[in-house]
Amino acid sequence: MLYREAGQFKTSYQADNQIFPILQDRIALFALLMVAIVVVPLFASPYTLSAILIPFLIFSLAALGLNILTGYAGQLSLGTAAFMAVGAFAAYNFLARLPGLPVLLAFVLGGLSAALVGIAFGLPSLRIRGFYLAASTLATQFFVVWCLTKIPYLTNYSSSGVITAQKIVILGYQFDTPDRKYLLVLGVVAVMALLAKNMIRSNVGRSWMAVRDMDVAAEVIGFRLMRTKLLAFAVSSFYCGVAGALYAYAYLGTVEPEAYNLDLSFRILFMVIIGGVGSVLGSFLGAAFIVLLPVFLNIFAHSLALPTSVASNLELMVFGALIIFFLIVEPHGLARLWQIGKEKLRLWPFPH
Repeated sequence: MLYREAGQFKTSYQADNQIFPILQDRIALFALLMVAIVVVPLFASPYTLSAILIPFLIFSLAALGLNILTGYAGQLSLGTAAFMAVGAFAAYNFLARLPGLPVLLAFVLGGLSAALVGIAFGLPSLRIRGFYLAASTLATQFFVVWCLTKIPYLTNYSSSGVITAQKIVILGYQFDTPDRKYLLVLGVVAVMALLAKNMIRSNVGRSWMAVRDMDVAAEVIGFRLMRTKLLAFAVSSFYCGVAGALYAYAYLGTVEPEAYNLDLSFRILFMVIIGGVGSVLGSFLGAAFIVLLPVFLNIFAHSLALPTSVASNLELMVFGALIIFFLIVEPHGLARLWQIGKEKLRLWPFPH
């Protein structure tokens, strides 16, 4: 009897020990969201909103899309910027060809257009994998940019290829200031991040992770490889397409092919590697790191009065060193370091 009561007490203690950290995380997330919605627009300068926070949120969404494909489904991709470009140009053309179309609906349609392109270029994943699949998605990058520069209809017959994005008007309310654009981007990113988190915990997310770990075993136990991989490409491309539309409308103010070059694809890949592969939080941490690091390096270079040649290449050197560091020391990136630090703080100052 005492043994049974002790077992029940132990089970109850374990359950409470699992519930309390979850409640703490949700309370902390809610408090952080309230700070981002209420406090940041009141005290942040227009430069901070338009040059740091808005691109951070947009890159976080793009990194989340790539993380769904690479981190959870195990399909390596180097064409993230191409899917962002499809979303941006599709949203522009929908707004230009269909007068009166809501802007948010145009963003969704742009994401769906990117999803269709992602499915088309995800078909090789059924036969190839690894570096061969990366080369296939790299071809997507060059092909999409070539289409955007060679087909005048997509750029509304602009001679320079650079077109001004339409104004963001939702329900008669115009988002034309940095704080308004920030709140719009924050709302879209928060909703899509929540949907991604729930999707990963569902059967769809489990099927992605099963294919990532061992696709042959996943097929044996009943997962359909074709549907699972193409769904991962579609969802990932949808997220990247919406991020590309936000990048053009809320940050750049223009829609141009050169904004979605190969360098942007590698930057988003670095965000996933440094932030943490297979982690929603890692997408945000990696984006924050990549966006804020050049700012700190610039301040550091000016404070030390470094030569221009050294200061211009300092960012590239630090990026390369950090990627090597995380691949060797902590492959799960900043998300894993954050988790380790959080667990130690919960036990501090009593480790037992």
